Amino acid sequence: MGEPSQRDSGYVVPLLKLALFTLLVPCTFTLWLPRYFYLSVYRTAIAWDALSIGAVLLIALGIAGYLWTSLDFAFAGRGTPAPIDPPKELVVRGLYRYVRNPMYISVAMVLGGECLLFRSWVLARYLAWCFAIFFLFVLFYEEPVLRSKFGPVYKQYCRDVPRWLPRLRRPHR
Repeated sequence: MGEPSQRDSGYVVPLLKLALFTLLVPCTFTLWLPRYFYLSVYRTAIAWDALSIGAVLLIALGIAGYLWTSLDFAFAGRGTPAPIDPPKELVVRGLYRYVRNPMYISVAMVLGGECLLFRSWVLARYLAWCFAIFFLFVLFYEEPVLRSKFGPVYKQYCRDVPRWLPRLRRPHR
């Protein structure tokens, strides 16, 4: 066994930072807080029918979307989603070509899947509360910081790519 190459070691730190952020933020919103506040919901028996299977698919898509966008942040953006270690480059590839906030949408998909899986209006209200927090954070913190950091490039990106509802086709220029 040889020593790890420079290229291999270049992946370790971004992945560790990403794992730490994931455990602290998205897992807090999708696992720790809901289980803490709504534990009785999670003790509900799951009726395995078409709705439950759809819920699991929604959760899986949300997790896949989160992982995809997080890896884009780590490797294309050279940072993390955390405000203390933001990307150094504006990430406009992958899911970011279709919507400006696919990471928040992915987390909301996981929560929406949990609402359906447990058939819980309590979790649906929690999802609405979380989305309101995401929306306000994006509007009053994230977008102003990105406009300041990336200037005209980010302004053009905002004109081309919608904030929340994906546009499946790129605008014509």
